[in-house]
Amino acid sequence: MAKNSNKISVTSEIGMLRRLLVHSPDSGLGKVVPSKAQDWLFEDIVHLETIRRKEYDYYTKLLLYFLDPGKIRGRLATIDDPRNNFDFYKPGHPAFFRSDKVVELQWLLSEILEDREIKLKLIASVCAIENCSYETQNHLATLTPVELAKVFISGSLTEEEMLFPPVPNLIFTRDIGITINDHILLNKPAKKARTREALLLKYIFFNHALFAAYRNNIIEIPDTSHHFLLPKEGDDKKVTLEGGDIMVITRDHLLIGLSERTSQEAAHHVINILFEKNIVKKITVVKIPKKRDYMHIDTIFTQVKRNIWVMLGNFSKKAIKKEDADAVQRILEGVKKEDKIKITQFRKKDPSNPAHFDNLEELLTDISENDLGAKGKVKFIYSGNNEFPFDAREQWTDSCNLLALKEGVVLGYDRNDKTVEAFKNAGFSIIHAHDLIPKLESGEIKAEEMEDTLITMPSAELSRARGGFHCMSMPLLRDDIE
Repeated sequence: MAKNSNKISVTSEIGMLRRLLVHSPDSGLGKVVPSKAQDWLFEDIVHLETIRRKEYDYYTKLLLYFLDPGKIRGRLATIDDPRNNFDFYKPGHPAFFRSDKVVELQWLLSEILEDREIKLKLIASVCAIENCSYETQNHLATLTPVELAKVFISGSLTEEEMLFPPVPNLIFTRDIGITINDHILLNKPAKKARTREALLLKYIFFNHALFAAYRNNIIEIPDTSHHFLLPKEGDDKKVTLEGGDIMVITRDHLLIGLSERTSQEAAHHVINILFEKNIVKKITVVKIPKKRDYMHIDTIFTQVKRNIWVMLGNFSKKAIKKEDADAVQRILEGVKKEDKIKITQFRKKDPSNPAHFDNLEELLTDISENDLGAKGKVKFIYSGNNEFPFDAREQWTDSCNLLALKEGVVLGYDRNDKTVEAFKNAGFSIIHAHDLIPKLESGEIKAEEMEDTLITMPSAELSRARGGFHCMSMPLLRDDIE
C-alpha cells in the first residue's frame, strides 16, 4: 500500500467514496448445505459461480471504475476473456487486481500472515475456536500466507477437504467493523457463525500497515461483567453489535440501531465511549422490532442524498398513525407494541435529557434539514413504491439497503421493480450495470459526472444471501460533504 493511500475518514453516508474494504465471494459460499444454511445465517443455498461471474463481478468492476479506474480501464476485454479463468478477481492469484482503494480483505489477511508470530497466534486462536486437532494446527503452520488466508476464510485448501466451517457471511464486510470519523469501531457479532470473522478482522486492523497510523483509534467494546452467566432472558445485557446498525450521518452525529443483532447493552457502551472520547456530539438510537425481516437498520432505510432517503413505508408517519383507517379500525388494529419503532436522541452535553421522535420520517427529515442543511423538501422513496405486497417482498430483497458511491448515485438490486419505479418517479435515471460498464470503459459516461442515478445490479443469487451493497461494503474513506 502506498503511504498516501492510508488516510481513514468517514463523516457521512453519502460523501464521495474513495476507499472501502470488501471481500469477494469465496469457495465457502459454495459449501453451505441446506441443513446448515440458517445456522450460517443464510435463508437458502446459493449458486457460487453465478454470484462470482455474473453478479459480484459487476460490483467489483463498478467500484474500480469509480474508485480506481487505472486498475481496469483499457483491460476490460482481457479481464472478461474466459481463457483468463477469472483470475483478475482471485485474491490468491498473481493476476488479482490488488487495489489500494477497493481493498480486498483476504489480501490484507495474507499480508499480515507473513509475520511468523502473527501467523502462529492466529493459527492457535482459530484452532481453539474450531476445536482443531494438534495435527491440523501443525499442518496449518506449514502453509504459505496466501494459502493460509484462504483456509481461514473458506475452511478448506482444496475442493475435497474441509478443515472447519466456512465463514460465508464475510462478504458483508460492514458488519465486522465501522469507520466513524477517523476511528474504527470493532463490532461483536451476535451469532456464533461470525466469531471467526471478528477474530480475523481484529488481527488485520491491529497489525496491517494500512491501519498503522490509527491503532490508537481502534475501539473495542468491553463485555458486561459476568455476561456469560446470564440466562437467555438476559440477552439485552449481552454485548452484541453489528455494523449494519451503525450509520455515520455527519462528523458529529451517529445513528445506532437496536435490532435482533445489536443489543441495548452494546449501544450503552458505544454511546459512553464515543462521548468520553469526544468522537461525536450526538447519537440517535433507533430501536426496531427484533425480526429476521429487518435484521439491521440499514435493511429498512439508507441515505441517497442529503434530502432524499429510501425507506420501508411501515415506519412512516402515515403507517404509524394509520391515517387511512377510521376510528374503530385504528383502535382494533392499533400497532402492536412489538412492531413499534422507538427513537431516542442523546447529546454529549446533556445525555440525561434526550429528545424523542415519533417516527422514522420525522428523524430523517430533522437530519436532512438541521444536520445537513438540505434546501428544499425532504423526499422519501419507499420500498416497493409503498404498495403491498411489493413493499414487504422488495424490502426482504434489500430494496432499502443501498450503497452511495457519491451523493445521489447509488447501487441497488435489479429485481426490486417497484422500488426502481419509485426512483424513476422521484426523477432518478436508472441504468443497469451491464449497460453502464461498457460506457464507462469507452468514456461515453464519466463516473465523476454522474448525478441522481440508481445503478441496478444483477441479483438473482446475491439477494438470497440476505444483504445488499450497503452490507457488502465497509467504507474507509469518503470525502467530507460541504
